[in-house]
Amino acid sequence: MNMDSSTCPFCHLSVPSSELQWHANSHFDDDEANYHSPSASDLHFDGGGEVRGRDVVSKMDENISCLVDWQRRGEFHKVERGLMALLRDCLESEAENSRSILTCYVDHFQSLEFQDVGWGCGWRNIQMLSSHLMTQRPEAKETMFGLSGFVPDIPSLQRWLEIAWERGFDAAGADQFNHAVYGSKKWIGATECAALLRSFGLRARVVDFGPKESEKLYLSVPGSSVVKEPVKSNDGRKRKAPNTYGPMDRYVSRGVAQTSCSQDAKSCPSLVRIGDTVDKESSGNRELYSTEKLNEGHQVLMDFVWNYFSHKNTVQFDHKHVHISEKTPLYFQHDGHSRTIVGIQVKHQRSGIPQYNLLVLDPSHRTGALERSLTEKVGWQKLLKRGVHTLKKQQYQLCYVDPGIASEEEMEKLKTIDSVFLEF
Repeated sequence: MNMDSSTCPFCHLSVPSSELQWHANSHFDDDEANYHSPSASDLHFDGGGEVRGRDVVSKMDENISCLVDWQRRGEFHKVERGLMALLRDCLESEAENSRSILTCYVDHFQSLEFQDVGWGCGWRNIQMLSSHLMTQRPEAKETMFGLSGFVPDIPSLQRWLEIAWERGFDAAGADQFNHAVYGSKKWIGATECAALLRSFGLRARVVDFGPKESEKLYLSVPGSSVVKEPVKSNDGRKRKAPNTYGPMDRYVSRGVAQTSCSQDAKSCPSLVRIGDTVDKESSGNRELYSTEKLNEGHQVLMDFVWNYFSHKNTVQFDHKHVHISEKTPLYFQHDGHSRTIVGIQVKHQRSGIPQYNLLVLDPSHRTGALERSLTEKVGWQKLLKRGVHTLKKQQYQLCYVDPGIASEEEMEKLKTIDSVFLEF
């Protein structure tokens, strides 16, 4: 999105002309400056936390130092008890034949009217994932957002992503955006989330889910390779081994005008599915998925999410029907929209077949409405539960963060965004 830009007379940063006054005034705004503002070199760490700012050009230092000074706190409705505590109570009150696993903490960041409705879901999910990291992982809090101690607003996140690109993270993705996203309404995806978080030394990982027909597209990603180990489902069955890895949103079109980002994403024409590209290349000869086949394939995603949250080393078994996991929430991307997966539920039916429900926070929902429905235990299932029958897309993408902070050597490897590809 092109727009006129102006140079700030105080920090010499280029900003959209429409935001110049706000930006300039922020240099004199003491209300948000109640945190330690480190020097530019403080923002660059190796694995031991030692400063390594000498290898960063002075221009980069100036940009980061300025951003640390003027970034603003992201607005969100604070739920007094916490959404995860309310959701846990609701899940505990359900039938005894269910078992759920929840992430331990996350704040809900909703899209705001006249600010980001229709394009900001990706940024809101980054805010949700960041709220977990900064609350639950002290080592992450010490590296993120210049030690500000808060989750920044969308304009600030846009500048942090641009700085990640300038530092060499996700060069291919940066090229797709012409290295500029600040002040625009450009859509982002899971790889942009991974690039931003990796720039702080966080081990953000990407997983892609799609049909066999999309395999050759993933193979075209630099650094792609074959994953040889089979994936086991929750019921012990062996599924076909993942074939390749490479981010899905390498192949989505970002040039079309983006109009809406609704819950079902029906009015979001800007993202082109991999399957659409495959259809054109095969001249319409590709077999279409039936609903039954789609549901069977999407069970691969359900199995992955269950295994992810239920890892034996990260679950605290301190509740009867609900277990609390130390795992991060999952950034959940599909054609036209993204949400945040905060857990998963399984119900054992009389037929013996387990029924899974993803537990999802949607940026398009109002936090106050979520809080009321959970507090009153009325209507919350419709807002937060998503069964396999609701997964109607042919490609999905997840992003999560492994524990720890990367070493300097590992940071170089993290600059290339790869992903594990699991076949539907």
